[in-house]
Amino acid sequence: MPRLVPMSMSDSSEHLHPTFDRMLPRAAKEALLGQSGAVLWLHGLSGSGKSTLALRLERALHDEGRFVKLLDGDNVRTGLNRNLGFSDEDRLENIRRVAEVAKLFADGGVVVVASFITPRNDLRRLAREIVGDDDLLEVYVRASYDTCAARDPKGLYAKAEAGAVSSFTGRDSAFEEPERPDLVIETEALDEDASFDLLLEAARGKIRLPR
Repeated sequence: MPRLVPMSMSDSSEHLHPTFDRMLPRAAKEALLGQSGAVLWLHGLSGSGKSTLALRLERALHDEGRFVKLLDGDNVRTGLNRNLGFSDEDRLENIRRVAEVAKLFADGGVVVVASFITPRNDLRRLAREIVGDDDLLEVYVRASYDTCAARDPKGLYAKAEAGAVSSFTGRDSAFEEPERPDLVIETEALDEDASFDLLLEAARGKIRLPR
């Protein structure tokens, strides 16, 4: 599939006429939904438990009457980001697009649960800059490479060891310890229920009632 190359801002900005000042304000949408928009961003190695916790969180918040949208790394790469690979440049663009989409949802009063490996600190900083500190809850779902390889729920670690997966995070490309996550969930030390209880409590604290 051919790669799409967008025009640079210098080429296109003169043709843009934003209407932000005429749109319904965020407060009106939050009042309609009875909740504040937020982005609950889970990151960690493949197999650390991100998707399991994200799926449970989506259902739990929905059952509590929240309007929630789940953004999952594999799902997004089958659609919005299907033209991206796993180079450093493509990883950055993957996170940039997801963060911009998450921000759009949050501005509409939606609670976003995002589950992405997000392996480097520059990517986490980018997501935070786009979404904003007030809206972002950064959750590090921590488990060691060896533990994730032993779990290997998608069979990716076995494929990576066999050379069938390139640029595999933790093996071929680095996973950096995060600088300032809002919450760390140690899934090696905690079972799924205990891990989820920590996540749900933090999520409830982030989702404020509208003013």
